[in-house]
Amino acid sequence: MASDDLEPGTEGHDVKAPKAKRPQQVYTLVVEVGRKDGDGLPDKATGAALMIYASGVDEAEAVRETVAILKQADLAPLDVSGYGALEEREAAGDEIDAEERELMQRALDENSVIVAQMTPFFD
Repeated sequence: MASDDLEPGTEGHDVKAPKAKRPQQVYTLVVEVGRKDGDGLPDKATGAALMIYASGVDEAEAVRETVAILKQADLAPLDVSGYGALEEREAAGDEIDAEERELMQRALDENSVIVAQMTPFFD
């Protein structure tokens, strides 16, 4: 190939295509939280479990974003369990109703973390 066949400015350089952006997915997480001043949990609760739908390019990113947001909300995350993205849950045989799908779609559309359910723990 003659050098005049190359695009201007590319002589002697490998031209790399821009990296394709990985698509966002929504992951189902269950986060256990402990007590912290100002957390908004019921007075006699010892903590809570939060069912969350969080968007991310992978589950690790969804977990990091979720923990950061919960800390900003004065909650004390102790443990996070991941249950996978929609396709993974369907492959595992999980039944996902219309309301749950709507919340997942909202998390995807808004690139956000949605707390779908909070269950306080009492001794």
